[in-house]
Amino acid sequence: MSSIEIGSLYIKTTGREKGKRCIIVDLMDKNFVLVTGPPQITGVKRRRVNLKHLSPTEERIDVKKGATDKEIEQVLTKGKSEPKKATAEKKRKSS
Repeated sequence: MSSIEIGSLYIKTTGREKGKRCIIVDLMDKNFVLVTGPPQITGVKRRRVNLKHLSPTEERIDVKKGATDKEIEQVLTKGKSEPKKATAEKKRKSS
């Protein structure tokens, strides 16, 4: 399982947004995170989500804690930072 970090991409597994990709924007406590799509790109609204309702991917983008939907949308559309594999995966492959 990938680590829970800001900027990590996850897939929602329950609810009306089931199957859609989202990005972790903030860590609230041990069970909840703040995620966003942003809605203009994936349709996922900014909201608090239980970690049990998310499935991790190996991708992540470089965003700061509490980044706005506009900031995330700019990163995703401009291609400044393409989704990349987690650093732990890179270390394993290089060994």
